[in-house]
Amino acid sequence: MRGLQVPSFYRKMLKDKIDLLLEDCFEQRSDLFLIDFSVTENNEISVTIDGDNGVKVEDCMFVSRHIESNLDRDEIDFSLHVGSFGATSPLINARQYAKHHGRTFTIKTYDDKFEGRLVSSNEKFINLVWKVREPKPVGKGKITVEKSIDIDFDNIKEAKVKIKF
Repeated sequence: MRGLQVPSFYRKMLKDKIDLLLEDCFEQRSDLFLIDFSVTENNEISVTIDGDNGVKVEDCMFVSRHIESNLDRDEIDFSLHVGSFGATSPLINARQYAKHHGRTFTIKTYDDKFEGRLVSSNEKFINLVWKVREPKPVGKGKITVEKSIDIDFDNIKEAKVKIKF
């Protein structure tokens, strides 16, 4: 029955089964990947996905159908929500950065804060560039200088794409 709390060992079994179903799902669709999933005490299943080329409604439907068709509602009652990663949400997975090359980011590290254009990324770090006005080395006035930094993923506290309107 929905609304009743399910013992934790049943929830663990359900979570393990969903984990396997998601692995199978992403083997079939290698362009999609998991950001997060959870199962509450009331068997409310929530799955958040992202994709190398973004996520369409059809992609969410594919994941949802794959899970639902492999779970028996007579065995255990559940609700399922499959959604895409939000445009304003902080990036979590190193794989998410590749589709955002060329976009402006706000990056908070454990030591500092940066805003710049994402030039490159790999499984270890990202590279940001930005322009800043600095005093001329000789004489009066200022010049525009391009700065660049490599930031290790381990040092990123929060990374958000800066949305421009």
